[in-house]
Amino acid sequence: MDSFGAVVTTGIYCRPGCGARPLAENVTKYPLAAAAEAAGFRACFQCRPYRWPHSVTWAEPELVCRAVRMVLDGALDRANEEQLGVRLGVSARHLRRLFIANLGVSPDGLARSARAHFARRLLDDTDLSMLEIALASGFGSLRQFNRACREIFRASPRALRAKRRKSDRLVADGGLPLRLAFRGPLEWSALISYFAARAIPGVEHVSGATYRRTILVDGDPGAIELFPGSDDHLVLVAHLPHWEELIHLVARARRIANLDLSLDEPAAHLAGDPTIGPLLRARPGLRPPGAWCPVETGVRAIIGQQVTVAAANTVTGRLVERYGAPVPGLRQVGLTHTFPSASTLATADLSGLGLTRARQKAIRAFARAVTDDAIRLDGGVILDELIASITAIDGLGLWTAHYLALRLGERDAFPTADLGLRRALAPRASLSRGALGELAEPWRPWRALAATHLWMTEAARAPSAARPRAA
Repeated sequence: MDSFGAVVTTGIYCRPGCGARPLAENVTKYPLAAAAEAAGFRACFQCRPYRWPHSVTWAEPELVCRAVRMVLDGALDRANEEQLGVRLGVSARHLRRLFIANLGVSPDGLARSARAHFARRLLDDTDLSMLEIALASGFGSLRQFNRACREIFRASPRALRAKRRKSDRLVADGGLPLRLAFRGPLEWSALISYFAARAIPGVEHVSGATYRRTILVDGDPGAIELFPGSDDHLVLVAHLPHWEELIHLVARARRIANLDLSLDEPAAHLAGDPTIGPLLRARPGLRPPGAWCPVETGVRAIIGQQVTVAAANTVTGRLVERYGAPVPGLRQVGLTHTFPSASTLATADLSGLGLTRARQKAIRAFARAVTDDAIRLDGGVILDELIASITAIDGLGLWTAHYLALRLGERDAFPTADLGLRRALAPRASLSRGALGELAEPWRPWRALAATHLWMTEAARAPSAARPRAA
């Protein structure tokens, strides 16, 4: 992980790459901006570390990494550290000890810092009112918002907004535009092609370099757009019914393009591999495709078993039209419905959509398992447990489980039954699942990235929409 440098003589901390050059003996390193703030340092006005999201690499203990992801997803907004510990299978005391030892900040401290940083970006980039920013950032009141800004940034929200730069404010014809910063390169063109081929009719739409989709915000429909900004950020334009929970909607939007993945570690691990190394050098910014909604991605994967991509799109579109909630006013950009919830699909009549009875039963069983928490899609369980919970459902095999896990950000997910992967490695020969699994062993724990490179290689060789995704 990139470390933040805090200068003990000035009380200021900077992000990696800042132009300041303090004496090395006066600098203390912290793994997160939140850790530097917990130690009493304030953000540098020059490099503005708050404009970069909190993230950790998988170099930290896996439990800590999963807990960080859950905290940034809002696990502590309506719960406490005790309940988060129960979710992860440890005590709150042990969880705090792990956080302090590895990150230098408690779970509560990380959540508070993330809210304050997001609010500070809204102060810079938007003209939202102070109350709207407080609610959008996850604060319970203006008083909490003001207190956090004064403690972390040493100034009131109004004073911070007065210091914003003229170039900060984003302008759009409609909606709220926000920057989604990322480190390293990003192969957006490859991701947008992948999403375009699998866009669910009415729910997702790709036009040029812009990805659009419908979303639900506390049961109310909205929409988001993603498109390139510059070489260090995407632009998210959010069209929302209200601003509550905006901080977590932004975190979910970042996952669509896997922006929190640090590519340095997997690149170093895979660079010397004779199969993946050349692909990595050809597309250094390629990242595994993410997902906005785990349930939506899981259902789409079930429908996509043993059928072409185009056929799966058609059937999923029919399901959306029957059970999704209509969204008026967006038909001109290809959006008409939101995707139905797991509770809706758990009891849905799926006949007449073009699904076999076995596939209908599998979708309902999957939706019930998610509703009953038998399948946890929040990133709180390790890969093996996630795979086991999915494959426990009749009709869901390893391909579906690993494909869904890959789209949810599991770095070592690898669907060995995928025909696209086998064709990418052996275009003119038949490669068995076992042989593919053995070939992929050296790629652990970054098999998801390796699979993505192979998929894109096969897609470039011949269009995949006319072929089945899995055996």
